[in-house]
Amino acid sequence: MTEKLLQVESLAVAFGKAVPIVNEVSFTVNRGETVALVGESGSGKSVSALSVLKLHKYPYTKHPKGSISFKGEDILSMPEKKIRAIRGDRISMIFQEPMTSLNPLFTIGYQIAEAIVAHKHESETITERVIRLLEMVGIKEPHTKYRAYPHQLSGGQRQRVMIAMAIANKPDLLIADEPTTALDVTIQAQILILLQDLQKKMGMGLLLITHDLGVVRHIANRVYVMQNGCIVESGSCRAVFNNPLHEYTKKLLDAEPEGVPLPLNKDASEVFKAEGITVSFPVTATNRKGHHSKEFLAVNSISFSVKSGETLGVVGESGSGKTTLGKAVLRLIKGNGGIYYKGKNLNSFSRGEMRDCRSSLQMVFQDPYGSLSPRRKIVQIIDEGLIAHNPQMKKTEREKLVIEVMTEVELSPELRTRYPHQLSGGQRQRVALARALIMRPDFIVFDEPTSALDMTVQVQIVELMKRLQQKHNLACMFISHDLRVVRALSHKVIVMQNGMVVESGSAEQIFNEPHHPYTKQLLSASFNL
Repeated sequence: MTEKLLQVESLAVAFGKAVPIVNEVSFTVNRGETVALVGESGSGKSVSALSVLKLHKYPYTKHPKGSISFKGEDILSMPEKKIRAIRGDRISMIFQEPMTSLNPLFTIGYQIAEAIVAHKHESETITERVIRLLEMVGIKEPHTKYRAYPHQLSGGQRQRVMIAMAIANKPDLLIADEPTTALDVTIQAQILILLQDLQKKMGMGLLLITHDLGVVRHIANRVYVMQNGCIVESGSCRAVFNNPLHEYTKKLLDAEPEGVPLPLNKDASEVFKAEGITVSFPVTATNRKGHHSKEFLAVNSISFSVKSGETLGVVGESGSGKTTLGKAVLRLIKGNGGIYYKGKNLNSFSRGEMRDCRSSLQMVFQDPYGSLSPRRKIVQIIDEGLIAHNPQMKKTEREKLVIEVMTEVELSPELRTRYPHQLSGGQRQRVALARALIMRPDFIVFDEPTSALDMTVQVQIVELMKRLQQKHNLACMFISHDLRVVRALSHKVIVMQNGMVVESGSAEQIFNEPHHPYTKQLLSASFNL
């Protein structure tokens, strides 16, 4: 008989005296089974999962009704000391935001070791165990990365560190909140295989929270579909995917970025050009004689140009140098090579001249939660650039522009008095778009702007970006591991591997007739997952 690990019955979750945002939620997870909770951002998936480990703020958080039992024990009535012994040991969790979940002051080796030491699992030396865990989750050069800090890793590498921490104590139940969000498609497949292997070896139950229905189809045994805090449909993965009954489930399954970018104006002029961009970082290595410094070549002599109204897609695996390239061409990090904005060499600009130019060159970062100040209201975040570049502008004028740009990105102006943590992932991404657009730039670098969003919101953001690009005639660099989104937005594409461009061309050529084996591998992994 299959052992029931987790049983949630008629769960309700309310914050303060408000109406419950999760109501009548019931689901089970058995040993060795993968159960998926799917639904749009704000549907209550993560709120339900966090309740399993009592990770909400109590007693502010209330459970007006319902129960949660783990291996027959009532979680909700469990004293704090006992639930702390279970967290990270018998039940582990992979959080959605790796950059905000990892401590920036400690090395990743220290943080993984902390999870092991906290529960006194010392069957082998801690260092050896941590390095073995890093190898298991596919991090290259684990002996070097062991001493790295979170900011020194790519988004995908940070997510893999979170997975290593979660599996460190071989839990009975693993709760994975968007575990593949920041990973490129080839690594997604590796992580899914890893999780399946762990299940077979340990009989671990897996509660998967995700917006990626491709991942659900690949790994889940059963599916629960959530909408507005309630379960609207459930069943075996095959039944739900092949014969969905609820209209909302059908909507989710039909949501996928598609189409091609809007045609480019024949008279479009060149806005931005990069020639031979090279970026290297000093690293410290260890040999028999001790430490010595060497350079790591992150970006190796890359050139491209972008016209007004045109989008250049940049694809490649995590750690290939995509984000480093994007930051280097905006002079956010130091690099070598030529950078030209409307024919002007930005490398010849003084610090003051470059600061004045910033309003025309913007970047939308990968992690909106990490790039938006948690202490500022949305209106303060969006109008920050106006204050810096137009200090003489009156507050009423700035607020009028904020309302205009929030409406433009389809975000309710009423949200301008809230803080980032009070918004959904899709809403935070729209705030990041608004912050860049309010400066009316000519060139924007988008770094994975849709990676953390559910599929329906991805479709909305893609269509929104197309409309905004056409309206403002924007030149864009679009960095992403999601090739479906890249195909829908990009006029031309460069493929990066190990800091170099291995293939470039029109989007039509790259997607329909790829030449390089690495490009073929990416396309195969993306569209077959």
